[in-house]
Amino acid sequence: MSTGRVLIVLSDADSYPVHKQDGSTTDQETGVFLTELAKPLEQLLEKGYNVTFASPSGKRPNIDPLSQSLMVYYGNWLRRRHENELFDKMTQESNLDNPRPFASFTDDELAGYAGVFIPGGHAPIRDLGDNPELGRIMWHFHNLRKPTATICHGPLALLSTKYAPNSPGFAYEGYQLTSWSDAEERLVERMQGGEIPKVESTLASEGAQMVSTAGKKLGGITIDREVVSGANPMAADALGSKFVAMLSA
Repeated sequence: MSTGRVLIVLSDADSYPVHKQDGSTTDQETGVFLTELAKPLEQLLEKGYNVTFASPSGKRPNIDPLSQSLMVYYGNWLRRRHENELFDKMTQESNLDNPRPFASFTDDELAGYAGVFIPGGHAPIRDLGDNPELGRIMWHFHNLRKPTATICHGPLALLSTKYAPNSPGFAYEGYQLTSWSDAEERLVERMQGGEIPKVESTLASEGAQMVSTAGKKLGGITIDREVVSGANPMAADALGSKFVAMLSA
């Protein structure tokens, strides 16, 4: 028997922009960061939740190639295989292969969802932060204080509320949030040789109270009202556990 239904928001993007010092821009391959999706997803499924995947136009999500590195799994290739198998299973048993376009959700239909989850990877910086239809969806979960989980670059999707039709502004102004930090992004910039749009400072400039988990235990998360957020893949387990607890509260 189903415990309830959860919406999982994904990006259609398979690249993100890197702005070079010479004024040019290159695209770097990206997508959803596998373990940031898989760990909370697995916990949801174990608790009996049904999930529906959604994205801007319904494209099959790309997996961020960096998330396939064994370094991410500390050499645990069995865990990496398990998460890839879970991804493949969701393409067959759910709609991960063809997510629902945001515009296809009616307000009445959204009432049937208990919560929303937005995983990371660099992809959200391309097409989630200013999407009006996603903003409409996020206003639904915000107004009804339904549990909302997001990690890494995923929190940028919360900014979409500013762009929803007839929006009064950024719904999460004043919220304590944790995301992929500017400091972490600067490390990536050194590897890519250019500037990458930032999540942490962008949300801060819109009035979010950004909370760093640096110096705390690995995998620290931040909870404020209906939102639980985490900085990076190390937070995925704790994020999923807290999200499940919030859904059942």
